[in-house]
Amino acid sequence: MPYKKFEEYNMQVTDDVKDRYANIIKDLGEDVKREGLTKTPERAAKAMQFLTQGYEQDAEQILRSAMFKESYDEMVIVKDIELYSLCEHHILPFFGKAHVAYIPNGHIVGLSKIPRIIDVFARRLQVQERLTEQILNCIDSTLKPQGVAVVIEASHMCMMMRGVQKQNSVTTTSGFRGAFKNIETRTEFLKLISQKLS
Repeated sequence: MPYKKFEEYNMQVTDDVKDRYANIIKDLGEDVKREGLTKTPERAAKAMQFLTQGYEQDAEQILRSAMFKESYDEMVIVKDIELYSLCEHHILPFFGKAHVAYIPNGHIVGLSKIPRIIDVFARRLQVQERLTEQILNCIDSTLKPQGVAVVIEASHMCMMMRGVQKQNSVTTTSGFRGAFKNIETRTEFLKLISQKLS
């Protein structure tokens, strides 16, 4: 029996984007009817829908679905969260890791929800600076903690493959709210995300 993978896509969007990709391939001088390319426009259309699915998702609702009352009021850190996004300037990938911390103020959130909201915002056409701010603001406004911190370290293919072509450059962005404006709290967070477990 042949392998079948079920994925759900908006077929109207798939057809429209597929036609546009076929025209782009032709305009670049390729033969869209060549064996290796016959299904490429459809694959690319589906890939683009997958990579931008964050537009259809509600990050605040995801957080609210797993908020629990707890008295714990020390720092909670989820670090080294893989992220993949598309630079809105060239529609080329950027990828790296996010580190997120918050200090609860009566509520904690299920730990898996933090990577999920990162994906919601990363699966859009983005710039790293805005991505950092959106994650920060979402946690701050929804969970209402004593403080939130977000650091993202990412490599950008638009810098590595084209333009300046600097393969080893990494861009770091950060954002801090509430208790993390305090230099001691911020320093503790930055120290903890840089340490490796022994």
